[in-house]
Amino acid sequence: MFINGRISQVIIGDEQRQYLLVIGQDVDGIRLAQRLAQANEIVLSWNCWKLCEQYMFEVEIMREDEAVKLRDIRIIDPFDFDEHFEKCLDYLPHYRTSTESLRTALELDPDSALEQTLRKHIMKTLLKKIDEGQPVEYISEFRTVTLVLVNLEFHKAAWLLHLCHLIQEAALYISTVIEKGGGQLTQVFMFEKSCMFLCVFGLPGDKKPDECAHALESSFSIFSFCWENLAETKLVSISITNGPVFCGLVGAVARHEYTVIGPKVSLVARMITAYPGLVSCDEVTYLRSTLPAYNFKKLPEKMMKNISNPGKMYEYLGYKRCIMFGKRHLARTSNKIHPLLDREKELDVFSLAQQECLHQRKGRAVLYEGGKGYGKSQLLSEINFLAQKKGQRVLPLMLKEADAKQYFYAIQTLMAIFFDIDICPAYCRQECLQKYLSGMMDEPLYCLFNDIFFVKAVREASLVFLFDEAQYMDAASWEFLETLLSSLPITMVMTLTTPVSLCTGALHFLQSPQAILVPVPKLAATSLLRMACWELGVVSIPKELQIYLLHRCSGNPLYCEVLCQDLLSKDILTFHNLKEEEEENSKWESLSANAIKSTMYTICPANFDEEQELHVCTVKDDVNLDTVLLPPLLKEIAVNHMDQLSPEEQLLVKCAAVIGHSFHVALLQHLLPGWDRNKLLQVLRTLVDVHVLHWLSESQELPAESTLAPHSVSNQTKEKKSDAGSASLLRLQEEMPLSQTNMLEFGMPLLREAAWELWPKEQQIALHLECACFLQDMACRCSSCHGGDFVQFHRFAVSSTKNASRTSRFCTYKDTGSVLTQVTTDKLQLPSPQDSLHFQETAFRSQEAFSGEHCRTEEEFLDQVNRQMAQNNLKKDRPCYCRQILRLVLSPLIQHCLIIGETTCTFYYLLEAAAASLDLSDNYLAFFYLKKASNLLGQSSAFLFLKKHKVKICPFEEATFCHLRSEVCFNMGQITLAKTLARQALHLLKRNFPWTWFGVLFQIFLEKYWYSSSLRHPLNSLHENKKQLAILQQQVHCLSLLWQLYNREATASSRRFAYLATLMQKNSAEESANETQVVSTYLDLSQFSQNMGNREKWLQCEQMAIQKSSLCLLSREGLLSTAHLMQALAYTKLCLGHLDFSIKLGFQAHELCRHLKKPALDNLVLSVLFRSTFLRKKFDLCIHVLESQWMLISQGHDVLGLACFYSACLDLLLYGRGLLCRPFCECLNFTQHYEHSCILTSQCGIMLGLHSSLAMWFAQNSQWNLFEHHFSKACQLVKRTNASLFGSHGFVRFLECNVLMLQKMPKDAFKRSPSESYRQTLQYFKDFFSRCVTCPVYHHWVSELKATVMRCGKRESMALTNIIRPLDTCLATISIQGEFLEENNSLENKLRTTKI
Repeated sequence: MFINGRISQVIIGDEQRQYLLVIGQDVDGIRLAQRLAQANEIVLSWNCWKLCEQYMFEVEIMREDEAVKLRDIRIIDPFDFDEHFEKCLDYLPHYRTSTESLRTALELDPDSALEQTLRKHIMKTLLKKIDEGQPVEYISEFRTVTLVLVNLEFHKAAWLLHLCHLIQEAALYISTVIEKGGGQLTQVFMFEKSCMFLCVFGLPGDKKPDECAHALESSFSIFSFCWENLAETKLVSISITNGPVFCGLVGAVARHEYTVIGPKVSLVARMITAYPGLVSCDEVTYLRSTLPAYNFKKLPEKMMKNISNPGKMYEYLGYKRCIMFGKRHLARTSNKIHPLLDREKELDVFSLAQQECLHQRKGRAVLYEGGKGYGKSQLLSEINFLAQKKGQRVLPLMLKEADAKQYFYAIQTLMAIFFDIDICPAYCRQECLQKYLSGMMDEPLYCLFNDIFFVKAVREASLVFLFDEAQYMDAASWEFLETLLSSLPITMVMTLTTPVSLCTGALHFLQSPQAILVPVPKLAATSLLRMACWELGVVSIPKELQIYLLHRCSGNPLYCEVLCQDLLSKDILTFHNLKEEEEENSKWESLSANAIKSTMYTICPANFDEEQELHVCTVKDDVNLDTVLLPPLLKEIAVNHMDQLSPEEQLLVKCAAVIGHSFHVALLQHLLPGWDRNKLLQVLRTLVDVHVLHWLSESQELPAESTLAPHSVSNQTKEKKSDAGSASLLRLQEEMPLSQTNMLEFGMPLLREAAWELWPKEQQIALHLECACFLQDMACRCSSCHGGDFVQFHRFAVSSTKNASRTSRFCTYKDTGSVLTQVTTDKLQLPSPQDSLHFQETAFRSQEAFSGEHCRTEEEFLDQVNRQMAQNNLKKDRPCYCRQILRLVLSPLIQHCLIIGETTCTFYYLLEAAAASLDLSDNYLAFFYLKKASNLLGQSSAFLFLKKHKVKICPFEEATFCHLRSEVCFNMGQITLAKTLARQALHLLKRNFPWTWFGVLFQIFLEKYWYSSSLRHPLNSLHENKKQLAILQQQVHCLSLLWQLYNREATASSRRFAYLATLMQKNSAEESANETQVVSTYLDLSQFSQNMGNREKWLQCEQMAIQKSSLCLLSREGLLSTAHLMQALAYTKLCLGHLDFSIKLGFQAHELCRHLKKPALDNLVLSVLFRSTFLRKKFDLCIHVLESQWMLISQGHDVLGLACFYSACLDLLLYGRGLLCRPFCECLNFTQHYEHSCILTSQCGIMLGLHSSLAMWFAQNSQWNLFEHHFSKACQLVKRTNASLFGSHGFVRFLECNVLMLQKMPKDAFKRSPSESYRQTLQYFKDFFSRCVTCPVYHHWVSELKATVMRCGKRESMALTNIIRPLDTCLATISIQGEFLEENNSLENKLRTTKI
């Protein structure tokens, strides 16, 4: 559409705000051209057409003397480019080239008076941002607003000057009316004899609750005013829409204009034409206004220009006087399936108030006060249900904001409910009222109730009034209720939503002695997650979904409900049947259900039916929860909160939202150009004071550690320490200056997500790029771990691909037009080897240094450990912050890279995060990151030569990806898939692992002779060849996994494969010259030899590990190696029968693990420590060990750790003199639900002990059917166990089961003959002594059992006492050798008084 001609300018408004109105005949022409133009058409006004060179165009005259449509351009002569270029050169001196001087107004001298005049044409909220110096890129937002378009049509005979006066009057009234509800008059247009006013509710800084209701009421008021007070008005039309629009600056740099753009803007303009003379609104406005339906009238559907599906339309009829009928309901109904969560105290207050009301014959009022969405309405519905269940009459009433304007409305409606005339037909109301009032008063007086129901109420036994949203009650009703409460024994229950301003009558009511104000707190995190499970219909949700809900809900039940419904509606969850037996999967992509099942430790709901199907849910692979948009309802709530902040605070919150839920102060300042440190800290203090943000202290970051406190520590001491700790923390929070802390978190729910969604896409990408560039320098191990990559030497291995990708990265963002993006497009690169200082140098030595190492004995090693621990050097060592780096650096960095589309860097940091998670013993989190990496690469082919990834990665990263997935699969019990992935990783690392037995024999020969001899000639400057070191590290990890995988199988071929893997691991470790890797490898060899029953090799490899270890520098890596050694020694001493020595080593290893924060290793240490204390009959100490183990396991939800824990609990139940750490039913329930878990099916020794212990329990109680069930499963498992400690323990329990069966089982219960069972039992004894050679701690007891069976020969002659309580009679005679044989009272006292 084009116009050309003369126009006039008119300024309307007042001293506060002014608007520029452009009028004229040619403006009317463009209005006509706009109406005639269709999509993809060019329409010219008649004046514009007359000024064109008409011979060059083919046109269609649409209306004579009004408009023409351009159809084509005629090409008469060939185009002469040279002539055109010369004309351009001649005009070039007259063309302004500088973007700052395109407008002549910019070249004017400063004029304060002119500036003040021009400022009146800009909105106040925008002026504040400009005055504060906010960058123009930060001003624009994408938010939901309510648009109101007012169209005034005047009579054609009206004079132009008179019309300007009418428009001025209308503009002033419109601005005044809409300002109360957060509206702004943004633009004024005039075409022909009509004028349009575009009003916007909810612009940045103006968001108010009930925005749509305010817009509708304001529109009706404007409609009435213009129609009644503006002369010459022919027609008044108003249209209202609600939806997302772009609110910000458009146009060239020097010609910015603040406006709103979006589909809803086009819709509101079309509605004016489609529904003239009405106040019309779309369906979204109708629904979000929450006004009564009788205030609206549905309009017929009409075709609208360029609008394909406008939806339903409604006419707003104006606010009518509220009626009292049809109000008998509450916002919620009681849920009979799911109980009310964490509201027992609030319900007790109501019960107590009701009892006082009945006994004292005085009225009582209970007022529940809490924030929006805290569950007050649900609490009220529960009280309604409980009162009606007791046979009490309940009068429920839900109020709305509009009801507060109606005098005496609440009492009128309540009386209508009391007399039951609110639910009867209109023609029966008089008759129903007469029935109630008959005999109470004279009939002529019935007319008093025509307008108001104010009567002497009939006394009932018990009456309960329920008022939902009582803050909307009118003042007269408050006064009446106070009078009613003091005269009648009525129980009133009300809900109040805070913050709210109450009238004087309400405040006086709250201060009366009959009123009880009960605050309704937020839900606890555990209760909120339970609620989420109920809403989703599952028994467990994954960790990433838990974090998603906890961050967004912050204890608000309404938010949780809406978010869960939104997740279901968007179909981003996958549901799995919990009862389906786990099977080993051959594909990595199908492990999501197994992963979440491996993290569950609470199984069944309270009202569990065995036939009921239980489900778990997982998030679909292609879904990123961090970028899932908020539901409209929750976004409106959050934006309302945000717009209550100042412009400076809003800007800070928006920038912090880009960083993440937790953010660094330095990074925040980096995103705020022009902000100095003092200004930043001042705004932060303000936001902390209003609880928008809070400082992230160490106590909030780290979970409580499990402590092994002996009985000698008094509870009084613990309480004093905890009180002192909390007091000191509070004092630090009050006194500590802001410069001493660097991390903050969002404290207000939904605010971070809503603020992030406000950014336009272009600015989002630019800011995320800035964040990624800032964080990448911190994406490494903490300083106490000597820095470096979590995947060792990762940056050195991928440095060759870095230069190739430098030129192409971020080319798609070059021409976005954003200054911020153009500044930062070339910043983000993969980490460079030159960025690291002292990068993992200390642990690597030459082969000569290794061979020349001083060989130490076990005594020397333990003496040095004792000296270091006696000097208390552990407390001097800096703590590890790798967990914080994972959560606060790596995880946000991945999100930033994903959003900006940098897939190469995303994959790099996903591998780093997965490796860090495994290092921190969080297998599920590692699976989560690796799953993201799989989705990033795309679907993989079954054939290696057909693999085509979406992301270009080097072979080392692909090998690392396979190795990390293999380790995760190993922890999940997916043995077959783990083997396949480990082999793939070795293939990519040029270290092939054979498939056949002949290949195994040949490879063993090579590893023993050729490969070992090649190690004598190491590469030159090996410590500088970091890429080769990275490959060797991955080889060692893969081979360590392989021997453990093959060690799970009891076949001869698997033993050969496992032996080859240990041999290859030893050679690769020695080639790398990494001290900790070599020590770890020899420990693996020692463990493998012990499992295989090779005692000589077992002890020899353990001694080699001690000789290779060094504690000259007590580094964190050295401490970890020491902890592994101490655990191995405690394990060895236990197997050999040196129980006291094993206990002492176990306590020392436990202290090291706690200091290093290694829960997986600590769990293993505690399991060994329990066995030692149990065999030593220190049952009190056993209980303390199990309590510490439970605290450790419950934090990580470790299924394997739980199996060890419950196996230990069963040992105490059977042999520990009735000590109950956990009840038997809990142990049985765990076994029944997890016996088919892949994690436990691969742990034959542990499962053998569990089933054998359960069988013994049932045998002692003569429950032979249940005994047979578990005994048969134990028989299947015993063939697959090895000589490990847990395998030997399970075998011993199984042998005891056999002996108990021979002794007590009735003859008719035997499936085999007694003689056959007797021979089979003797064969089991023979198998035990041949298999469990390396676990002599049980040999004496098993020999006693075997001698008893052979000596007696018959079941009836066997002694009962020797079998039922074997520890009481025989365990004390176990042969204990070594220097720790004697009872050392001082050692025992020391162990009991040591804090761990």
